[in-house]
Amino acid sequence: MSEKITQSADGSLIVPDEPIIPFIEGDGTGVDIWPAAKVVFDAAAKKHGKSITWLEVLAGEKAFKETGNWLPDETIDIFRSYLIGIKGPLTTPIGGGFRSLNVALRQILDLYVCLRPVRWFQGVPSPVLHPEKVDMVIFRENTEDVYSGLELEANTPEVKRLIEFLHDEIGWDIRPDSGIGVKPVSKGGSERLIRAAIKYAISKNRKSVTMVHKGNIMKFTEGAFMKWGYQLVKDEFSDSAVGWDDCQGKPGDKVLVKDAIADITLQQVLTRPDEFDVIATMNLNGDYLSDALAAQVGGIGIAPGGNINYVTGHGIFEATHGTAPKYAGQDKVNPGSVILSGVMMFEHLGWQEVADDIIRALEATIADKVVTYDFARLMQGATEVKCSEFASAIVDRL
Repeated sequence: MSEKITQSADGSLIVPDEPIIPFIEGDGTGVDIWPAAKVVFDAAAKKHGKSITWLEVLAGEKAFKETGNWLPDETIDIFRSYLIGIKGPLTTPIGGGFRSLNVALRQILDLYVCLRPVRWFQGVPSPVLHPEKVDMVIFRENTEDVYSGLELEANTPEVKRLIEFLHDEIGWDIRPDSGIGVKPVSKGGSERLIRAAIKYAISKNRKSVTMVHKGNIMKFTEGAFMKWGYQLVKDEFSDSAVGWDDCQGKPGDKVLVKDAIADITLQQVLTRPDEFDVIATMNLNGDYLSDALAAQVGGIGIAPGGNINYVTGHGIFEATHGTAPKYAGQDKVNPGSVILSGVMMFEHLGWQEVADDIIRALEATIADKVVTYDFARLMQGATEVKCSEFASAIVDRL
């Protein structure tokens, strides 16, 4: 009998063998990649005596066509009630009420962690010499920083009043034809993100957590993020983690917590990727890093992601790429991003064997050079297959 996923008193998820999981098909190529991913999910779950009742909810173009609303209240209510969901890519409405539907979902449900694991799969084409050295997990803060949407347009009455206020009250000289954005970075928001990253590192036997910031310039936002993080280590994790300055880089059997400037990090993840393990960072830095790292291991087309609130138990796992509408309905594109996001979802639910089987079968399929067009054009001797055929090939190897 199908049941909801619920949360216990200690915050852990209670997952039945036949959970109901809401999904958003997605815009553009969502019509191709979601059905392909679902075939893989169902087959892997069945192998281990489990099944999923998929509950479709609407968002994006499909929702707008059927309801006149890009993000219906019912969709939010269902995600809130069922705790865990998964989605394909969503378009950004032009002239609509949302800057981004993805950002709106994260902020409405307070999904403060954007979790982006980045690793290489054997056989995947890569532009770097040693992609196997890339094995990082990014904890990107989802609800603050410039993505919070606090902006005023240049030459509007509102921005003129703010510029005058900042000049008269604080002494800031801002060019009068400027647009202005506000960059909030709070102690509470920073701490819960860094706390989640450290707990993850401890539970997964990871060696280090690197706080990536631009605190040398933005001292009271990004610099504060770093300082709050180091204090959190002392206050809450002294038995299992230690800051760099307190151990001179020699943590013993504890998780090492260190920091790095954002621009240097973007260089060093290329030149010294094996020195990074778990990364905790703010919204914009995390966006840059996630995509830059994805490029090293095969591209954003197979990059998974999850948006999680570890306190309330809510999580939405998602394809991290765009909608690519010119390919929609052609059964052509790589469904890897949604499939790997499903792997993340199963790991989050405690279905580790299901997740492991999908990874093993995916790797075997790529090793056999049975791939979609994006990989086939970069591999010698590859067999190019359709999106649905790639999913079937994975199922065959389960």
